[in-house]
Amino acid sequence: MAMAADRLWQGMPERVGKTVGYRQAGIMFIVRTAEQMAVYENWQQSVKDYVPESRLLTPNEIAQQVPGGQGVWAGGIFTSSDGRAEPTLASSAIAQAAMAKGAVIVENCAVRSLSLAAGKVCGVVTEKGEIRCEQVLLAAGLWSRRFLGNMGINLPTLPVVCSVLRTQPMEGPTDIAVGAPDFSFRKHQDGGFIITQRGALDAPLTLDHTRIGLRYLPTLRSQRDALRIRLNRYFWQDLMLPRRWRNNRISPFERVRTMDPAPNPDLNNEALTNLRAAWPVFNQAKIEQAWAGMIDITPDTNPVIGAVDGVPGLTLATGFSGHGFGTSPAAGQLAADLVMNATPLVDPAPYRFDRFK
Repeated sequence: MAMAADRLWQGMPERVGKTVGYRQAGIMFIVRTAEQMAVYENWQQSVKDYVPESRLLTPNEIAQQVPGGQGVWAGGIFTSSDGRAEPTLASSAIAQAAMAKGAVIVENCAVRSLSLAAGKVCGVVTEKGEIRCEQVLLAAGLWSRRFLGNMGINLPTLPVVCSVLRTQPMEGPTDIAVGAPDFSFRKHQDGGFIITQRGALDAPLTLDHTRIGLRYLPTLRSQRDALRIRLNRYFWQDLMLPRRWRNNRISPFERVRTMDPAPNPDLNNEALTNLRAAWPVFNQAKIEQAWAGMIDITPDTNPVIGAVDGVPGLTLATGFSGHGFGTSPAAGQLAADLVMNATPLVDPAPYRFDRFK
C-alpha cells in the first residue's frame, strides 16, 4: 500500500490541479549497533524485488550524503525513490478538488450514529439531522473505537501521542529525510526542519488498557523502551466521555470537537539534543512551532480497511498507527474500491477487520 501511495502522490499535483508539496527527496534510516543494522539488512532482502532502489549504507556513505555529522553509526538504509508531501497543502488541495467533483464537506457537524433497517445501513444520524444513504465509510481515526463501541462492535485501538517541533528557516545538512533511533528530521517547505523524538511516544493510560491491553503484549515487549506510559489528566477526560448514547443525545464527538493534545516539551528537547549531538549545525536551530497528535494504534500496527461483518453497508478505514497521511492516497483508493465493489488497488486481506477475531 505504501508503494501504491507513493505512485499516487507523484501524480497528485496534476490530479488536483494544485501543489501538495510533494518532493521525491529520498529517506534514510541510520543505526548505531550491529543488531539494529541486522533489522534493515533483513528488511532490504525481503523487499529487494519490490524496492530495488533501497540500498544499505556504510558509515562513510552516510557522511557523504549527510555531511557535517559527528555521530557514530553502524550503517543505514537509503531509499532514493521515497517522497513526502506537506499535510497542510495536500489536505486543502485534495478537499477542494473533491468539492469541484461534487463532494459535499460538512464541518462542525458530528455523526452520532448509523441508521439501520433490517440490519443494513440506511443512513447516518448527525447532530443536525439524518442523511439517508446505503454505504458509509468510517474514517474517524482515534474516535472510531468509541463510535463502533456504541454499536456493540469492538475495534481494538489504543492511543499514543507524538510530539513534533518545527524550526525557523535555517541551513541544514541535507534535503533527505533522516531517521535515527532517537530523532528524525526532514526539510520543511518554508526552509525549516520538522524534528521529532523518533524513539519515544507518550502512552496515556485509559480504561481501554484494562479491556484490550493484553492484545498488545507482543508489541509492548518489543517496543517497551519507546513508550512513555503515563497516568495523567487524559485518563479522567477519557473516562468522563460516554461510551453509550442515544441518537437524540449529545455525543462524545460534540463534547470534544477536536482532539488536540499538548506537545511534550521534554520529548521535543530530547529530540533536538540528540540531533545536535549528531549534526552540530542544528545548534543554531530556533523552535518556531511545536505540536502533538493523537495516534490510534492497532495490535499489529496495521490499519483496518474493510467491511464490518454483520453490518452490511459499513466499511472502515481507520487504525493507521501513525502512517495515515503517507499512505492516505492508496488507503482512500482501496477503501473506495471496497465500498464500490470495484477491483481493489492492492490486496485488502492484510487489512481486514475480522483478523482481530
